[in-house]
Amino acid sequence: MNKRDFRNAQIDRLTAHQLETAEASAALLDKLVQSDVWQQARTIATTVSSPIEVATQPLIAAAQAAGKQIYLPKTMPHRQMAFLPDPGPEQRITSAFGIPEPAYEAALQNQSVDLVIVPGIAFARDSHYRVGFGGGYYDRFLAQYPGHTVSLVAPVQLFDTAEWDVESFDIPLQQLITLD
Repeated sequence: MNKRDFRNAQIDRLTAHQLETAEASAALLDKLVQSDVWQQARTIATTVSSPIEVATQPLIAAAQAAGKQIYLPKTMPHRQMAFLPDPGPEQRITSAFGIPEPAYEAALQNQSVDLVIVPGIAFARDSHYRVGFGGGYYDRFLAQYPGHTVSLVAPVQLFDTAEWDVESFDIPLQQLITLD
């Protein structure tokens, strides 16, 4: 199936399974926090989740409680992202995509965080390929990123193999954290 059609159908599935995804979030976070990659990371990049995604606010709180620095993406021209320190909910600015993000400040940018928690709407268990929301921001970033990549994957997001077209610019993730 082409990615656009798959993405539209999957967003409908995610919307229908919001409660299940919300319930899976705590268990997925527990598995992440126990992982070596989390334990060793001092700087972590994530995004502020929407209601159909695995919740990231508890992840942000857990990182802060553990003394880790959280970075959030700021969308930039040419479908690029800059990771900047999370200024906290009150200081975030809502992007054109409706996503809360930090204001841009070049001196604070960090493109070499220890761990990136990569969002997505679907993940292939066998290949670790993902489908995002369609902007290509993460694949562009991940093509240059040498660090650790992990995604927290709710059951509705997990597929045994890619049921969408995998393209040459798609970047597989290093680790998928699932409930099984």
